Amino acid sequence: MRWVVYGAGAVGGVLGARLHEAGHDVVLVARGAHRRAILEQGLTLRTPDGARTLTVPTVGSAAELDLRDPAVVLLAVKSHQTQAALEDLVAPTPAQTPVVALQNGVCNERTLLRFFADVYGVCVMMPTAHLEPGVVEQQSHPVPGILDVGRYPGGIDATTRLVADVFGSAGFVSQAREDIMAWKHRKLLANLANAVQACCGPGPAAEELTARARAEGEAVLRRAGVAVVSEEADRERRGNILRSGGAGGRSGGSSWQSLRRGTGSIESDYLNGEVVLLGRLHGVPTPVNELLRRTAVAMAREGGAPGSLDAAQLLSRLA
Repeated sequence: MRWVVYGAGAVGGVLGARLHEAGHDVVLVARGAHRRAILEQGLTLRTPDGARTLTVPTVGSAAELDLRDPAVVLLAVKSHQTQAALEDLVAPTPAQTPVVALQNGVCNERTLLRFFADVYGVCVMMPTAHLEPGVVEQQSHPVPGILDVGRYPGGIDATTRLVADVFGSAGFVSQAREDIMAWKHRKLLANLANAVQACCGPGPAAEELTARARAEGEAVLRRAGVAVVSEEADRERRGNILRSGGAGGRSGGSSWQSLRRGTGSIESDYLNGEVVLLGRLHGVPTPVNELLRRTAVAMAREGGAPGSLDAAQLLSRLA
């Protein structure tokens, strides 16, 4: 079985490297300077117990892949990049190929299901970073992350178990789950803080913004009748599995990294924006998430430095 890691950034790069080290047939799909660096120098994986550089097969698009033999696509791009990835993937990829969404947000699986019959979601709990071309950081040790997986829209099948087993072989904790989207919706609520962390410095005002954003999210999901696992279940699942340390220190989360790298884009439209969308559909006001969505997108577009906004000033705009 070939494992196509489409998007070799923080999550995809670390996962691809670990699968490669575990002896699996892995090919990465990467772009731009990151791809050039991997091709010229290899993929460097930094971990709390050291760094190593790996020679992992890497291509620039799905058209360069040979997918005549069985393969699983592990989609690890940001949510706002899913459509572009699909436009690249659909033509050369056999319709029976399983596609696994290793992404924040909860809309990717539905989008993928329009084009592929076998779609799977992963609830990603995985502290990673990608701040320079050719380098990815695993920031939890010894377990790199929790990658629970389930068929979309629900259930468990042979592919679900295969994916969980393969993730486990690469050192991850992974469980097949019938209700994976309930877990991903709990993760969505946690990810509403990403825009705050990316845009604002820490402090009481930032904590209040986060609390208000999450309260809006809870209210929206409750009104929409969306199944969400409890905070207690989420805490129990995480336990003490993820242990940060080393590897250059803990950087900010994925949205913070987008601003830090100056990518010009950020996934807030599919995190805070998901709450805004559901609020509009179900008549629930979401002013905090709309403010955070607009602010984060503007900062990414204008090249703003991460953490450069005053959270108290943002709060004052909600008064």
